[in-house]
Parts: sequence; structure tokens; C-alpha cells
Amino acid sequence: MRVYPTFFKLAFSWMDAEKAHKIGFQGIRAAHRSGAGRILARLTAPDASLRTEALGLTFPSPFGLAAGFDKEGHGIEALAELGFGHVEVGTITGQAQPGNEKPRLFRLIEDRAVINRMGFNNDGAASVAPRLKSARAALQRQHPDVRPVIGVNIGKTKVVELDDATEDYLVSARSLAPAADYLVVNVSSPNTPGLRLLQNVETLRPLLRAVGDAADEAAGRHIPLLVKIAPDLSDEDIDDVARLALDLKLDGIIATNTTISRDGLLSDAAKVESLGAGGLSGAPLKHRSLEVLRRLKDAVGDDLVLIAVGGVETATDVQDRLDAGATLVQGYTAFLYEGPFWASRINKGLAKIRKRSAR
Repeated sequence: MRVYPTFFKLAFSWMDAEKAHKIGFQGIRAAHRSGAGRILARLTAPDASLRTEALGLTFPSPFGLAAGFDKEGHGIEALAELGFGHVEVGTITGQAQPGNEKPRLFRLIEDRAVINRMGFNNDGAASVAPRLKSARAALQRQHPDVRPVIGVNIGKTKVVELDDATEDYLVSARSLAPAADYLVVNVSSPNTPGLRLLQNVETLRPLLRAVGDAADEAAGRHIPLLVKIAPDLSDEDIDDVARLALDLKLDGIIATNTTISRDGLLSDAAKVESLGAGGLSGAPLKHRSLEVLRRLKDAVGDDLVLIAVGGVETATDVQDRLDAGATLVQGYTAFLYEGPFWASRINKGLAKIRKRSAR
């Protein structure tokens, strides 16, 4: 019997979603600071059978935390202690920015979903970089064999015009790449005006090439580079991005970001409309994100690493995505509903699935 769903209902379900997230994250970080997280890590450590080779790295588990939970790199070690095989930090922008006006994060509990229009609120690349460096060194000390991986997701500063977007991304790439295990170019959030226009392949090509070159130069090594795409792209646009990624020899694609669609929700339509614009994540995205993953797999085969995200709640969901062609899988929204032992439960479930299939 799991206690957290009842705790969530009593303590968090009535509270402003962003405030609840802040309190929950502070609790996770406090456990780390007190030393309790180190004890917890012994219980949540992924089984060795889950180790996964991807992007030239060894991941303790194929399951990781998607960008959006830890936007500024404040809790990487603490989150790793919960069993995530990797933690993707961000989205981080070249300049610090407050994000959009509050309220900007809303739960749709009936749908196990979230709508957000956060707007890349973060301290900026220069402030986040030292935190990444410190966390990476700490994880290496704590896990001399196979440590949790740190991904870094970068986006465009809101006040920067689209014509100047590449240079803005380069500010982030140069600052953050030296401490990153891999880098993600986010051109698919619906919450920065005009950002999704950068998914057009004619615009995306020079952007990705420039970011890749700058990251490698700044780090003095190859930094695996991925692009994160929206579930709202047409099939033809997905194919175009796949061809571009192959042509540029990117390391991978993350599918998918949040959706602007509101189709098929259980929540009251008037309530949903009253919440306004924003990206929808969680269980309603499950079907479309899996569709996009399968289409990408058909297009790129084994030439690129595919990271699946969107509607992932259970170990079976993770395995379904691995079976559909993903090498790694990420989650986020279900973390808010399932609580701090979510990653550990998924890892244990994956280990059981693998043991059964090996018989």
C-alpha cells in the first residue's frame, strides 16, 4: 500500500501547484543535506542489470528525470539519490529571466496531467554552470564506477529576437557544456513566443551546427548533442527533423515536449479553458509521444539515440518505449503525483520485467 497518493491529496492537491512543487523540491534537497539521502540511495540504487550504454556514456538506469523539474541545477545530487539514472537540468537560457507571470502551473488531477506556462524561469547560464560543475564532481566521488548522468537543456532567452537566437544559445552552450554529460537544444516549448518556429529545418540546421561546434570547443571534448521536438509537429515535419539530425550527425532526439492540444481530456472543458495557454504534459500525452517515437525510429534506425518522454507513469510504460526504439526514457509529471519513490519503483519494475524475459 502506497502512502504518497493520500499524502498528496491531503497536503498538495489543494495548494497552488508551483508552491507545492517548491515545497516538495525543498524537502528532497533537505533530505540530501541532512545525510538521509545517502542512506536512501542504498535502497533506491538501480539494479546493475539496468545499466545502459548510450551517447558514449554508461547510465545506471535507462530511466531519468526530464527537464523542467530542476530548472537551475539546485538539486542534482538529491534527485540522483532517488534512483534516477540521469537528471536533465533546465531549461536554461543565456540570460537570467523571471519567466511568465504567476499563476503559471496548473494540475488536471483527473487526467494526471499538468499545464504549465513557466516561460523558462531560471538564473541564467553563468549562474547555473558552477552548480553543474560541483554536482558532477560530487557524483563522480560518490559513484566511482557508474554515476548518474547530467543532461543540460538550453533554450532561448525571451527578450532575444529570433534573428539573434543562435548567439543566445551559444552563450549557454559555452558556459554549460564543460560540466554537461550531454546537451539538449530545446526549440519546442510553447511558452516562449516564436520558439517553435526554430523547429523549421532551414532555421534549425545552422543553430544546431553552431551549438555543437561551440559546445565541443568549450568543453575540449565531444559533448553529445540532442534536439527536443514537440508532439504537435506533423508527420512530415518529424521526418524532416529526423533527416536533419542524421545529416548533421547529431547524437540523438528527445521526443516529446509538452503539447498545446487539449483533446481527449477528462477534466471539465470550461475549467481547462479558464486556465489559459500553456504546454500540457502527463498521461494524455502517452499515445502521441509513442507515435512520434515510433516514427522517428523508422526514420533513423539505430543511427541516433532516441529519448522518449511524455505520459510515462509505470515500469510498463518505460518498457513499452524501450521496445518501440527508445534507448533512454524520461518522466516528470507523474513524479508530482507519485512522490519521491517513483523512480525507485520504476527501476524495480524494469528489473523484474527483464528477469522474466530472460527466463
